[in-house]
Amino acid sequence: MYIHIKQYFDFVIALISLIVLWPLFVVISICIQLDSKGPVFFKQKRLGINKKYFYILKFRTMRTDAPKDMPTHLLENPEIAITRIGKFLRKTSLDELPQIFNILKGEMSIVGPRPALWNQYDLIEERDLYRANDIYPGLTGWAQVNGRDELPIEIKARYDGDYAENMTFLFDLKVIIKTLTSVIKSDGIHEGNTHL
Repeated sequence: MYIHIKQYFDFVIALISLIVLWPLFVVISICIQLDSKGPVFFKQKRLGINKKYFYILKFRTMRTDAPKDMPTHLLENPEIAITRIGKFLRKTSLDELPQIFNILKGEMSIVGPRPALWNQYDLIEERDLYRANDIYPGLTGWAQVNGRDELPIEIKARYDGDYAENMTFLFDLKVIIKTLTSVIKSDGIHEGNTHL
């Protein structure tokens, strides 16, 4: 069954990616340190498989005094909180690269629902309807490539459920290819609360 093979596949791809990308990790780390005071990495409490908590790892893109448990698209004025290098890292999704370590630790998958913040109760509850909390969260996902921040929670959860129900190697491959296209175009990324 693919769900069991998928974990080995994720580990191998993550390990290869880390070996290939370590120079980029070094360059990004130096840029973050030169740009603003604070740590290179940012840890945040997220929901993992079967709603177990873990700490997701990202490159720090915000000032250390920014709100820590609020999705950035809900901030009224994110421009104040995001650092200069942070804007570039978020636009290119390079801030997500440290999640390779989460994959190697067995906390995440390459493809799956994006891990919800521990306090995103509405999203967590909606995903329960589709059993989308019962699988490993992903570095990228079906909802991510179909709208990302633009999607209402109900639609996002439905996409996550669709993936959970139809998980295959070809589906993963499709999501990865669409992710690369979305990253190049910066599709679906919104900084700040556009509904205010």
